[in-house]
Amino acid sequence: MTARVPAIVLGGTGYVAGELLRLLASHPYLDLAVVASDSQPDEPIAQFFRHLQPVLPHLRFAGHDEVLEYVAANPVTAVFSAAPHGVSAALVDRVLGAAEQAGTQPRVVDISADFRYSTAAAYETVYKHGHGAPERLREFTCAVPEHLNALHTPHVAHPGCFATAILLASVPLLSLGLVEPRLYVTGITGSTGSGRQPAAGTHHPQRHSDLYAYNALTHRHAPEVTALALAASGVEAGFAFVPHSGPFARGIHVTVQAAAREHVATHALVHALRDFYDQSPFVRVSGELPRLKDVVASNYAALSAVADGDTVAVTCVIDNLTKGAAGGAVQWMNRMLGYEETAGLTQPAAGWT
Repeated sequence: MTARVPAIVLGGTGYVAGELLRLLASHPYLDLAVVASDSQPDEPIAQFFRHLQPVLPHLRFAGHDEVLEYVAANPVTAVFSAAPHGVSAALVDRVLGAAEQAGTQPRVVDISADFRYSTAAAYETVYKHGHGAPERLREFTCAVPEHLNALHTPHVAHPGCFATAILLASVPLLSLGLVEPRLYVTGITGSTGSGRQPAAGTHHPQRHSDLYAYNALTHRHAPEVTALALAASGVEAGFAFVPHSGPFARGIHVTVQAAAREHVATHALVHALRDFYDQSPFVRVSGELPRLKDVVASNYAALSAVADGDTVAVTCVIDNLTKGAAGGAVQWMNRMLGYEETAGLTQPAAGWT
């Protein structure tokens, strides 16, 4: 019988946390034990996430001090941090410190940006503030699950949602030497990517029936993508990234273009992508260009490609909250604990959203 492990969620009130709770509520091996939120202590989770009432009717938010007690009392725990950038590192540091004192072994997947960079200086350059636990950086590896076969650290940092889609599309091109190492990326994200706190970019009258670019060529995921693409492919490449805000709630649509090193046909390019992801259960490659409805509310990524001989274009669609965040984190935790990688994540897309 597969051993069950209690799961803990830090920063439990945002959209990513809500998606984590949805996935963990039906996970076959992880038991949702503690959901931490200092802003909503002892409040019913179902009151904050009403769609989860049928599966979490009684669970209440806990304070972070309760998390420390729980980690210290249990030999193994699965800890997911959905806390904001700049906050998560200190929370994770406290959890790991409590575990070290108690001699327990939590495994952590951080979904914020706090452990995505290998040095505090690299993080501070992008996020413009000091790192909350620089001595912990060596304990984390950041990668898309499909791009790292063996994990050599106890904990994982999940890449950003845009970064996940861009890397899934671009790493095969670089690894296989199919393109010149200068890639041009257009990405469109749904409003949930901006977080739960209302802002002009997420306000429905502003976003509905609109499409606009933002942070063109300066988005903070670009240096993250550059570093992770190098780690996954061994190729130092440049990425010119223009993100857009789309008039929908969930999903990311990314198109990566680059100059081909040699003349290539569409069928050969699609075949190369299929071979590259042949052992990746959550990546589907098709000859037809993918649509968001193919993947929204699922942990799947859908890819396709076209080529005109001299230029290649690869399109990738994912759900930003699932494959780009909570689902990818559960996928990593499954691997870290020795479960099937697909455990609790095989639900298909909703289809009509």
